[in-house]
Amino acid sequence: MLTNLKHKIITLSIIIASLNSSCKSGANISNKGKSVVLKEEKFKHYVDYFNTMEDENLKFAIPNDSAWSWMEKNIPLFECPQQNFEEIYYFRWWSVRKHIKNTPQGFAITEFLVDRSYADKYNMISCALGHHINEFRWVHDPKYIEQDVKIWYRGNEGKPMNKLYKFSSWTADALYNRYLVNKDEKFLLDLYPDMVTDYAVWEKDRQRKDGLFWQHDVKDGMEESLSGGRKVQNARPTINSYMYGNAVAISKMAEMKGDKETEAKFKAKADVLQQLVETKLWNKKSEFFETFTEKDTLAQVREAIGFIPWYFNLPEKSKGFEKAWEQVKDEKGFSAPFGLTTAERRSLRFRTHGTGTCEWDGAIWPFATSQTLTAMANVLNNYNQDFVEKPDYFKQLELYVQSQYYRGKPYLGEYLDETTGYWLMGDRERSRYYNHSTFNDLVITGLVGLRPRADEKIEVNPLIPQEKWDWFCLDNVLYHGNIITILWDKTGEKYKKGKGFRVFKNGKEIAFSEKLERVISE
Repeated sequence: MLTNLKHKIITLSIIIASLNSSCKSGANISNKGKSVVLKEEKFKHYVDYFNTMEDENLKFAIPNDSAWSWMEKNIPLFECPQQNFEEIYYFRWWSVRKHIKNTPQGFAITEFLVDRSYADKYNMISCALGHHINEFRWVHDPKYIEQDVKIWYRGNEGKPMNKLYKFSSWTADALYNRYLVNKDEKFLLDLYPDMVTDYAVWEKDRQRKDGLFWQHDVKDGMEESLSGGRKVQNARPTINSYMYGNAVAISKMAEMKGDKETEAKFKAKADVLQQLVETKLWNKKSEFFETFTEKDTLAQVREAIGFIPWYFNLPEKSKGFEKAWEQVKDEKGFSAPFGLTTAERRSLRFRTHGTGTCEWDGAIWPFATSQTLTAMANVLNNYNQDFVEKPDYFKQLELYVQSQYYRGKPYLGEYLDETTGYWLMGDRERSRYYNHSTFNDLVITGLVGLRPRADEKIEVNPLIPQEKWDWFCLDNVLYHGNIITILWDKTGEKYKKGKGFRVFKNGKEIAFSEKLERVISE
């Protein structure tokens, strides 16, 4: 009897410990999958169709026959009147889960499905790690991206993977932004020392005497660019913006940790980089952030990387930097029939480097489109300017949607022709389902406009022009442990919740407006 009593006490202790552990988790498991308005089964037909599009010659952790089961448990639901937006939204979730791979150390997330000779263990490549974190932060089950990040930083006998530093990265920034979605402080601070060490590695290896960081364009994942080269050591807007974003994120982690010395140190690093980018990389003549060459001269060519500082809200407000955004509307700048080019179209060297060697001399790369649209959403949300407006964002996101088709079917590859939309390596096996960009994060944080923040207020600022759609709904969003639903219903007839723009938390309405505009719950 005493033995039975001990057994019951031990069992009860385990249950209590388990409950306490669940309560401390940033992602409240009990709220998963509780959509308020939309029904999962309504969107299953997309996956049924996607599964018929291919022979599925490569299968990893979640094969096609398990794709819908995984999606209905893990993803926010999205519905809108423009079918291609909806189709590509579900296609991107369907395609990204193909890259989840079981390894002896947990789940890894790949960039290519086919093995690449320059990849690390498990075919991992670090180039798009920041994109992976930002996209996967909306997946309900946190284990996929958490285990992937842990492998990158501790998968080599407790040390970083051998090829982690093969590419520039904004990992600390992405991890902090993931924390703003799930509020999992424990996971974030567990990686805090790794991020501090990570920053020091880049300082030792890539920092110039003037404080700027240099990088080969190929190590930014942007080879054959107009401003650099595979062996040229230029101070590019990419790595300098990334390091600014990482410094800001680490300072915030240090504040959470109560490490005042490190907090102050990284705030100072961020301040110095901000000043250097604004003074050395800004071309007053072209009114654009440009590459500062190894010869200490500006490159004298506008490239899409000049928008990246706004990805991290780096440029100070009201100093005139926002004028650079006029170039996204200029057909001699970056505006093309199928999206935003990677270099200005007026350049005499535009698209002069040939095709087939991953050129960044003008063709459209989803990697860059993701960065530019994230940056544009920040400008529209955080800067008082009139150079770009909601219709400009919607136009470019719509072109991004339209570009993700090949021979009439949803497709995602490496890069495409800016005037025809033709995927330049679309028939190469390596290019299929190339996991090198975001899309659904743009839909959630930009188009629909859920803006992650550290406090418990819910802020939504849709970038959909007022008269564009009569209705849309984003549902089953796991945010701060709650299920968020955002809907617009012009007439009130679609969702039967009344006319207007509404936000719900766990089914309870918390914000309302008669029109599509920024709302913030109390």
